[in-house]
Amino acid sequence: MAEVGIIGAGSWGTALSLLLYKNGNQVTVWSALENEIQMLKEEREQKDKLPGVKLPEDMIFTTNLEKAIKGKDVLVLAVPSPFTRSTSAKMKPYVKDGQIIVNVAKGIEETTLMTLSEIIEEEIPQANVAVLSGPSHAEEVGRGLPTTIVAGSKDKATAEYLQNLFMSEVFRVYTSSDVLGIELGAALKNVVALAAGIADGLGYGDNTKAALITRGIAEIARLGIVMGGRIETFYGLTGIGDLIVTCASMHSRNRRAGILIGKGATMEEAMAEVKMVVEGVYSAKAGYALSKKYQVSMPIIEQVNKVLFEGASAADAVKELMLRDKKVENIDLRNLYQNSAEISW
Repeated sequence: MAEVGIIGAGSWGTALSLLLYKNGNQVTVWSALENEIQMLKEEREQKDKLPGVKLPEDMIFTTNLEKAIKGKDVLVLAVPSPFTRSTSAKMKPYVKDGQIIVNVAKGIEETTLMTLSEIIEEEIPQANVAVLSGPSHAEEVGRGLPTTIVAGSKDKATAEYLQNLFMSEVFRVYTSSDVLGIELGAALKNVVALAAGIADGLGYGDNTKAALITRGIAEIARLGIVMGGRIETFYGLTGIGDLIVTCASMHSRNRRAGILIGKGATMEEAMAEVKMVVEGVYSAKAGYALSKKYQVSMPIIEQVNKVLFEGASAADAVKELMLRDKKVENIDLRNLYQNSAEISW
């Protein structure tokens, strides 16, 4: 049995808290919101973000951050990506040397272009930072539906420890040392999912969705490899796997926001309607900035930015994508892989 602190009581933090509890661990869940913790204590249910998933009576809920961190074997950082830095700064005084923090949010910081694990390492240098990512909607994990995911760490022992901690008969965990590749796939697939939702909102069909998924992972992989990620990461669970589920499911807040935008809503109206943080909106500018920094062509990411922030119409964005210069699809992956970092434990 491990002592686990869940930092963030949204849908994903709540679903993982139940999974870890069922795996035999002692779980403490923290939120900065008094009313959220009160609801969890009284109702034993995250009624706002994960309705229908009942939580055990002996699970601990608190607004005391020190209590949620001290003495814990593992901390699961499950706050939305825009709050990763501020929450990490608050955590720092209570984190002991070598304490494992596994980040489960997905995003890239717009102002610095840093991944979330890089932010945590900067704010809490004494921590042992890892990531958990893959095609995993909280709504399904909370209900105990079979899910497969990846634990990423630069340290093999840490990745294997997390694999054992999270793995169950309904939650299969693989390990990887390619933390950068995992995080880039996780963040940028949300932007492509916005595009897929916009296409749905415009009334386009399965052909369009398949094209966006396929060309979307090509964009993400191009950038990721130039930055030092491994190509197999982008064609695995945390790349194409996560992209498929986020583009196809109505559980996806990014897809739902995209649908509303495709139907004529503004970005702000769509985010208000979804009522949860739409991570793709925060990662879109960062993704586009990275494409410019590394001189990588990312036309889908570019068009999403134009729709979100420049007032371009969704229909015109699709037309721009369709009428781009003619290209050859087949890519010599051997040449790409030469740019990929040899990452191993």
